[in-house]
Amino acid sequence: MKVSVPLENGLLADKYGKYASGDQIKNGKPIISFPIEFADIPSDAKYLAFTFTDPDSIPVCGFEWIHWTVANIPVSMPSLPENFSQSAPDEIIQGKNSSASPLLSGNLPELMNGYNGPYPPDQTHDYILKAYALDEKLDIQSGFWMNELLHKMNGHMIAHCRFVIPSRA
Repeated sequence: MKVSVPLENGLLADKYGKYASGDQIKNGKPIISFPIEFADIPSDAKYLAFTFTDPDSIPVCGFEWIHWTVANIPVSMPSLPENFSQSAPDEIIQGKNSSASPLLSGNLPELMNGYNGPYPPDQTHDYILKAYALDEKLDIQSGFWMNELLHKMNGHMIAHCRFVIPSRA
């Protein structure tokens, strides 16, 4: 199984992160999600899920920032278009990102689920997109936490892969 995102000069395109235009940033958060391609999906897989996180945020904020989590993507949808986070059908479930943390203040409720784009404050960060092929649709509700997704996938993962997405500061 493979997952990929188009990069420009080895980096995430500016429009999906910190350097997005003003109308593509809300409350300091980039909101236009990047396109994703899934390939070599196992024939017995029925659904896909993924997480998009920033382990390089640990020295900055003390934890790995969750930027986007998604479950119940049918394998018949091997690619997700740009801005999918805002246009996804209801049967594809999106979880909370780290903006939903009760330890943070000033965040808008409408920015707590779905895509919360990269905004590296100190240097180029390597973001990690992990994709999972699953044998069944997960019983999970919109607004799930990432740990809930990881628990629900337990015993249902057929394959997984990862793709590193550098984004400039």
